[in-house]
Amino acid sequence: MRVETKGKVKPLIFDVGTVAKQADGSVLVYQGDSVVLVTATVSKEVRKGIDFLPLVVDYQEMSYAAGRIPGGFIKREGRPGDQEILTARFIDRPIRPLFPDGFYNELQIIASVLSADPEFSPDVMAINGASAALHVSSIPFAGPIGGVRIGRVDGNFIIDPTYVQLAQSDLELVVVGTREAIVMVEGEAKELPENTILEAILFAHGRIREIIEAQEELRAKVGKPKLTVTPPQEDPALYAEIKALVGDRIGQALTTPGKLERHAAFDKLKAEILERYQEAGEEKLTHVRHVIETLEREFVRGLIRGQKKRLDGRGLDDIRPITCSTKLLPRTHGSALFTRGETQALAITTLGTPRDEQRLESLLGESTKSFMLHYTFPPFCVGEVKPLRSPSRREIGHGNLAERALAQVLPAEGTFPYTIRLVSEILESNGSSSMATVCSGSMSLMDAGVPIRKPVAGIAMGLIQEGDEYLVLTDILGDEDHLGDMDFKVAGTNEGVTALQMDIKISGIPEAVLSSALEKARIGRLKILGIMAETISQPRAEISPYAPRIYSITINPEKIRSVIGPGGKVIKDITTKTGTKIEIDDSGKVDIFSPDEEHARMAVEIINALTEEVEIDKVYPGKVVKIMDFGAFVELPSGDQGLVHISQLAHEKVKDVREVVSEGDEIVVKVIGIDKNGKIRLSRKEALKSTGA
Repeated sequence: MRVETKGKVKPLIFDVGTVAKQADGSVLVYQGDSVVLVTATVSKEVRKGIDFLPLVVDYQEMSYAAGRIPGGFIKREGRPGDQEILTARFIDRPIRPLFPDGFYNELQIIASVLSADPEFSPDVMAINGASAALHVSSIPFAGPIGGVRIGRVDGNFIIDPTYVQLAQSDLELVVVGTREAIVMVEGEAKELPENTILEAILFAHGRIREIIEAQEELRAKVGKPKLTVTPPQEDPALYAEIKALVGDRIGQALTTPGKLERHAAFDKLKAEILERYQEAGEEKLTHVRHVIETLEREFVRGLIRGQKKRLDGRGLDDIRPITCSTKLLPRTHGSALFTRGETQALAITTLGTPRDEQRLESLLGESTKSFMLHYTFPPFCVGEVKPLRSPSRREIGHGNLAERALAQVLPAEGTFPYTIRLVSEILESNGSSSMATVCSGSMSLMDAGVPIRKPVAGIAMGLIQEGDEYLVLTDILGDEDHLGDMDFKVAGTNEGVTALQMDIKISGIPEAVLSSALEKARIGRLKILGIMAETISQPRAEISPYAPRIYSITINPEKIRSVIGPGGKVIKDITTKTGTKIEIDDSGKVDIFSPDEEHARMAVEIINALTEEVEIDKVYPGKVVKIMDFGAFVELPSGDQGLVHISQLAHEKVKDVREVVSEGDEIVVKVIGIDKNGKIRLSRKEALKSTGA
């Protein structure tokens, strides 16, 4: 059974019943020549002893989809790459809130790219395929949802832009929504104003509805009956009993200043309540824990709604205290520490040569990357003890968001020849560590002398929604993220947005609330930028003395052989003498990589001497390469050869050239003429006169 979307863009085609029929739901998604298989499978039994949905989402790009064989020694797909992990998160985040309470069966979504058309990106196809697979299956799911990528070229929004169009676009957004509202946004922009971002989101919603209509048609034709889920049963008597036991103490615990102290006070109260029910059995204890969590949620949200006050005493629009500093680490190329409340990010910039660029392999082929941001979230930053492992999906996702935010202000390609690695070490965390990374990263880049166009800051917005009441929170705490309804991160300059990411836990957000959140984020961002500017407001004029020096000069392509020499002898001598690395391309561009400025300049001087154009009346050192009866041929530093006639060898008359010079001698000569054929006439006599010899 096939259905396809309506509209003016290339249709999405959903095919059910052709392949993978033993999965609970499976859909082949087609667009152009791209094909993605998405399956949804659920366990038959509820997983015991948990109170959360054990959902796993995997996305894999098969090399054969693009007619490629994987590189390296292992010729099969292995550990997912960063792009695959980011796409899996794209799929997970909008669907996770749409499963009913009490649905604790193990659930797995697998999306596999089987055919890759460069014109149509498979990641958004996978989002729509996951929704369709869930929607036609027996799995309870409050969907469907639709996803779309939006670009903007010459002021016009584009649905499903091609890679060529994205290269010209000043916006890239992935927007996911239900028929009624938006549920997820992620993307980047080239300092666009908030109203343009909002227009793009609303424009995307029209296409989202077309995708949802196709899925509804599909379910009407082949949908399976949905499983019945019994939500956790509330016990009003137990609720009243525990509420009476905790009394005012829950408010006292939850308003304790300081995250660790607040959690300790609440954990102590929670342990005391659980102790009273130890003899009642594990099932009763599970209900008790649920009631305590309900009371926590009710207090925090009630405090915000009733008193317009938050756990740390702030108003809804207040930002936590901020401190900034740079140059913390003397031997690094750039460093900055940004602290906002109990969230702290240390960013370190390292400058490398083009040889340090990251090599990437994807369905589109091999490419390189000259800016990398790596975000780390060690367990000590939240007071926990855990083994260190490879980067988690969350770390990769947060790092990618911060990288996209800062990439918009990097110097134009070709103007700053360094590879840049930025590492964000999260030293403390209590909300919005990815946005703290944007702030510290921006200052660290400036501290390293990277000529970014403008500083960038980021802030996370939250939401409390009850009925028709929506309260937007500025600069949310970790508890407000956990107990609230939205995590909306917005980064940008004083001119506009450079990156954003929105996730919600409710069915959707109205346009007015989205607009309000963007505007409050803008106000907060400008305040943070002002505080950052008090520490560092523009890139330093010079890079660190410990950073490698890269000099680029251009020589006459005809002179390349003079620099390289026979068998590479000349260039090897230069690199050995100066301790540099030198690369020359066919156009005559010479890149010199040096550990310090002194040796770089030494290499530049040698190359300039080898490649400079010979000038009349200028004195040069030379080497005698051939003796003739009428004179000697001398090679100049540029590699050009000229003749010193016997009459120009010395002040006195010379009868035999060999009495004055021999092959291999190094002498000084002066250029006394260049004829129309380029032949050079030299004089040792005039050179000696010029030097007073």
